[in-house]
Amino acid sequence: MNVSPKKSGLVLIALAIIAVSAIFVCGCTGNGTGDVTPSKEVKTVETLTVTGSTTVLPIAQAAAEAYMKNDQYADIQVSGGGSGHGVQAVGTSAADIGMASRDLKSSEKEEYPGLVQHVIASDGIAVIVYKDNPVDSLTLAQVKSIYKGEITNWNEVGGEDLEIVVVGRDSSSGTREFFYESVMKKEEFTVKQLEKNSNGAVAQTISQTPGAIGYVSMGYLDNTVKGLDIDVDGTLIEPTIANVISGDYPVARNLNMFTEGEATGLAAEYIAFIMSEEGQKIISDEGYVPVA
Repeated sequence: MNVSPKKSGLVLIALAIIAVSAIFVCGCTGNGTGDVTPSKEVKTVETLTVTGSTTVLPIAQAAAEAYMKNDQYADIQVSGGGSGHGVQAVGTSAADIGMASRDLKSSEKEEYPGLVQHVIASDGIAVIVYKDNPVDSLTLAQVKSIYKGEITNWNEVGGEDLEIVVVGRDSSSGTREFFYESVMKKEEFTVKQLEKNSNGAVAQTISQTPGAIGYVSMGYLDNTVKGLDIDVDGTLIEPTIANVISGDYPVARNLNMFTEGEATGLAAEYIAFIMSEEGQKIISDEGYVPVA
């Protein structure tokens, strides 16, 4: 059968298009030997939300920054708000990880039965005063009496004739809850107590108020305030990491992260990083006590 020149030209054009298409497909999925390999899955950025205790906050932030330097697909967002906020946030799925500087309350265990505790560090609570206050130490009984409003002047504990300004934390604070149980023995604070919403706010108030006394995580101790020794039966115990590790410092507790169920995915990797040698060094560098 004779094929007209016009039809022959159309056939050649069609064959050329097919050949170019085949080359293009092979170039995209081939490995150079004729074998076809599956295309790679595109990885996307994963977000992890961490919120709660302002005591745990510096650890979480420093660890997040270090982790994200090695994982460009991780977006770890860390915020404060207090231990109560952290527990509620993770319990209601508003956050992936809740930070708390205390254990769960009975009511929280009942409301959020699926929460899993991860102890990431230990911490001491330091009693702090204005840096030029001549008082260097107090017994826990004296601290309790000050916070109950029974001792109201520094001259009652060997200091100057100066009214004591009592500074503490607000009701959502895990540090306040632990202080209330450990130091106050569940007796109420004076109604004159000034309540602050973070460790940093307490430290700032003390640094600016000559008659003030407060309590903060040891991670917030610096040269703007004075940390008091605790007098234990005549032995003065400094608020230091070494004394927390040894068990000599009498006001110490665990620092926690909570997840809904066992941690998975990025949450598990992030917590594992905190528990690694590098992560525990971050904890030590931030002024807290490593646990691993």
